[in-house]
Amino acid sequence: MAGRLFNSLFVAVMAGSALATPALADPLANLKEERLRPGVYPAAPVPLEFAVPAEPGHPPFDIDWSVGLRGTFTQTNVGETFVTTLNPQFTATHDGRRADVVVNGSAEIAKPGGGRDADITGLNLGFSVTAPLDSLTSFTANGAIGMTQELAGTPGLAGGVVVPPEITTGTLGAGLTRQFGLFNVGLNAGAVRTLYGPTLRSDTGLTNNDTQNTWTTNSSLRVGYQITPIFEIYGQGGISRTLFDLPGTGTTIYRNATERTVRGGIAGQWNEVLSASAAVGVGDYDFDNAALADIRTELYEANLTFRPDPTLALSAGLSTTITPPGADSTGTARITHAATANIDYTVNSWLRLRASADWSRALTAGSGETENRWGVSAGADYRINSHTALSADYAFAKRDNSTTGLLDSHRVSLGVTVQR
Repeated sequence: MAGRLFNSLFVAVMAGSALATPALADPLANLKEERLRPGVYPAAPVPLEFAVPAEPGHPPFDIDWSVGLRGTFTQTNVGETFVTTLNPQFTATHDGRRADVVVNGSAEIAKPGGGRDADITGLNLGFSVTAPLDSLTSFTANGAIGMTQELAGTPGLAGGVVVPPEITTGTLGAGLTRQFGLFNVGLNAGAVRTLYGPTLRSDTGLTNNDTQNTWTTNSSLRVGYQITPIFEIYGQGGISRTLFDLPGTGTTIYRNATERTVRGGIAGQWNEVLSASAAVGVGDYDFDNAALADIRTELYEANLTFRPDPTLALSAGLSTTITPPGADSTGTARITHAATANIDYTVNSWLRLRASADWSRALTAGSGETENRWGVSAGADYRINSHTALSADYAFAKRDNSTTGLLDSHRVSLGVTVQR
């Protein structure tokens, strides 16, 4: 009896103790929550006094700038002038993971002699984008807006021009290149807007050039075949459309036109030493209005670049273009054949020599105006230090225009450039 009573009391005491004792928490719960507390988990891999500091941030663009000051004396068979120009410019470059972006801008401020006021004769702002889409495909885009205006009284202006017009242009373009085995394919498209300001003439006073304002769109397709690792044969076709804001001066006829070009040629690339290309073709400039005579001309194109060593570079080029006639012209289109040659020789780290020559022949359809030009120039750049350089140039140019006559000019200029 006593034993059974003792057992009952023992069971009751133990049951009461179990009900009164709180349940123990999971010993790992706190450790699981520690990792959520900032600055506690995970622990630093090394003591703080030995930790490597974080790299400083880099700006999105690498910016270079320069400012040039130049004095130019020009002597011609119709007069002479002295002009001082200030040329600030900048370039911002972004080397990204997906695309490379370049933004550049420049200005030209000119101060003629004789006590005349300074004037802005040039402004330009542009960009370019290069983006490899994959190992075989690349995309490019570019755009620019600019303004140019020759100084009033500059020798060699068109007959009767006292103050030349301000010319504003805007361009936008894109391109895509793709390699298909031994075939290289390129597609390009773009648009150009050109605006002409008024011209002050001695015979007609202030003359508007609104009839020369144009919209131009263009596209081209180039297909090349790599016959050897060096040589490529290619064909290229293009089409462009030119729309004028207003009819021609004194008429009700719009000079809107469609230009079609076809070229075929060969190109070669020998490492970085020599690159060359040559092509021939035909171009048609067809006016919408049947009253205007369509234009057909042969197209010639060639380019050559030779770099036998890092100090010497020689280049030459040949081209044919068909463009609207421009301000102060009564023609319908201008056909220009041009050739250029350049040589650049780096004597040492502080002296560079250069020379060039050019020739062109232009025919303005619809007016019979012709113009022949040729010129030569030579110059040198002397670098004082990494931020300052001096330059000296001489140029001779000859122009024979069937309307304005003959013009010979000698030009000498000296300048200094300070750069970042």
